[in-house]
Amino acid sequence: MRYVATVSVAGRLPDVFDYLARFSSAADWDPGVAEAKQGTADPVALGTKFDLVAVFLGNRVPMTYEIVEYERPNRVVLLAETATARSLDTITFAKVDDSTTAVTYDAILDFKGIARLAAPLLSLAFRKTGDRAAAGLASCRPPRN
Repeated sequence: MRYVATVSVAGRLPDVFDYLARFSSAADWDPGVAEAKQGTADPVALGTKFDLVAVFLGNRVPMTYEIVEYERPNRVVLLAETATARSLDTITFAKVDDSTTAVTYDAILDFKGIARLAAPLLSLAFRKTGDRAAAGLASCRPPRN
């Protein structure tokens, strides 16, 4: 399953990048994330891990995301794998003007094993979850560095 959305975020490109690359911020803007914390020490860079608890169809799903690509301030890629799913999230950033950044969020969720059979049924729920996250992302206000 794949979800792609581009939204405008109020904030300068480096500030928006730093805020979203610190993926523990997902708890602030994504209503599908119940808890999030950084799992490794600063600075945020390639290899940094984040422990999240996602809520999907009413279930709390713990996931550890790791930054697998880090190109400040243009792109960050995060990967999480559990026994039943693999999530690859690519976030790209582009300056619109001095106070606005375009953010494209590309999420690919692949189920493993027996869970793969349910994937077609779960795609609608995945889209709704993505739409809520995109709305939250569009309304977030990253702090200025």
